[in-house]
Amino acid sequence: MSLEFILVIVVIRQLRKKLETAKAFPKWDKILLTLTIAAVCLLALQIAFSGYTSLIIWLSYLIWFYLIYIVFSRNEYITAKPLIFAILPYIILSLVNDILQQASKEIYKSWSNFLDAGIFFSIVWMVAMWIIGNKQKKALEKEKQIRLEEERQSKLTAMLKDQLEIQVAERTAELTQQKEELQHALTELKSTQAQLIQSEKMASLGELTAGIAHEIQNPLNFVNNFSEVSSELLEEMQAELDADNKEEAFNIAADVKQNLEKIIYHGKRADAIVKGMLQHSRSSSDKKEPVDINALTDEYLRLSYHGLRAKDKSFNATMNTDFDGSIGKINIVPQDIGRVLLNLFTNAFYSVSAKKKNLGNDYDPAIWVSTKKEVNKIIIKVRDNGTGIPQKVLDKIYQPFFTTKPTGEGTGLGLSLSYDIITKMHGGTITAETKENEFAEFTIELPV
Repeated sequence: MSLEFILVIVVIRQLRKKLETAKAFPKWDKILLTLTIAAVCLLALQIAFSGYTSLIIWLSYLIWFYLIYIVFSRNEYITAKPLIFAILPYIILSLVNDILQQASKEIYKSWSNFLDAGIFFSIVWMVAMWIIGNKQKKALEKEKQIRLEEERQSKLTAMLKDQLEIQVAERTAELTQQKEELQHALTELKSTQAQLIQSEKMASLGELTAGIAHEIQNPLNFVNNFSEVSSELLEEMQAELDADNKEEAFNIAADVKQNLEKIIYHGKRADAIVKGMLQHSRSSSDKKEPVDINALTDEYLRLSYHGLRAKDKSFNATMNTDFDGSIGKINIVPQDIGRVLLNLFTNAFYSVSAKKKNLGNDYDPAIWVSTKKEVNKIIIKVRDNGTGIPQKVLDKIYQPFFTTKPTGEGTGLGLSLSYDIITKMHGGTITAETKENEFAEFTIELPV
C-alpha cells in the first residue's frame, strides 16, 4: 500500500499546483493540505509497522474516494479530472484485490494473477495518461493563450472600430461642412463670374459707343445736308413751275430725286449701325443666321478704330483690309462673332497705341485684316505691328482673368470669352503667332 499513499501525496500536490488553490480556492487548499498530511501520516504508520491493519487500508481508500468526489463534484476542477482518470483503474483494482484478500483466500488465489496483471497494466495506463495529460495540459494552455490573444485582439479591434467610427463621423461632419462651404463659394464664384462677364460685355459696348457716335454722325450729316438742299431745290422748282418753265422744273426734280436716294442710302446706313449696336448689346440667343462676314468685320474694325480715336484724338493708324469677295454669307451668331472681332481689334489698336507712345514719330502703327475662303472653312486674320505678346505668357492668354494690361485697364476675360465663342459655339479654332516688340497675329478658322 505504500504506492497508494505516494500517489495520493503526488496527486494532491499536482492538484494544488494545477488549480493554484492557494490563490484561487484557499478553502479547498486547506482541505487538500490536510489530506496530504493524512497520507503522509498513514505512509509513516505503514513504514513503522511491518504489517498494516485494515484500518490503514480503508483510510487510504477513503482519502482516494474523497479526492475523486471533490474533483467530480466541482466544475472548477475540470482540469484535474484527467489525473483521476489516470489513477482510477489502479485504485479500483487495488480495492478489489484487498476485498478479495479479506473475503476469500481461495477466490483471491484464483484471481490473483489476473489482478496482478490488471494492476500492472493500470500502472502503465496511469503513466501513459499522465504523459498524455501533460501534453493535453500544454495544448490547453496554448489554446487558452490563443483564446486570450483572440479576445485581446477582438477587444482591441472593437476599440479601434469605435475610435474609427468616431473619427469617420467627425470627418464626415467636417466634409459636410466643407462641402456646404464649397457649394456656397461656388455659388458666389458663379455669380461673380456672371457679373464679370456682363462687365466685359458692357466694357466692349463702351468701346463701341464712341465709334458708333462717329459712324452714325456721318450719315446723319449727309441726311441733314441733302434734306436742306432738297428743300431749297423744291422751292426753286415751285418758282419755275409758277413761271411755266417746265423743263427746268423737271431738271430740278431729277436733282431732288438723287438727293432723296442719297438720304435713303445714308438713312439705311445709320439704321444698320444702330441695329449692329443693338445686336452687340443684347444677350446672345445662340441662333446662327446667314451673315456677310466681310461687312461685319469691316464694320467692327471701323467702330473699334473710332472708339479709340474718341479717347485719344492724336491717335492714327493705317488699316489695311483684304476681304475675299467669294465668301458671301456664312451661318454664325453675329453678335458673338462681333464681340470676338471687336476684342481682337481693340487689343490690336491698344498695342499699336502703346508702342506709338514709346517710339513717337519713328513708328507708323498699322493693322492688317483679311478674310479668305478655303475648303470647308473661312479664315480671318488680324495682325498688328505693335508690342506683341511675351512668349512666356503666350500659353496663358486664353485663361480667364489673365491680362498683360495694367490694373484697371482690362478684365482678362476678352480672349477667354473669344476662345469659348469660336471653339465651343462655332466649332472653330483661334491661334496666335507673335514676336515681342514686333507683331502679333491672331487667326480664326470657322467651319463652313
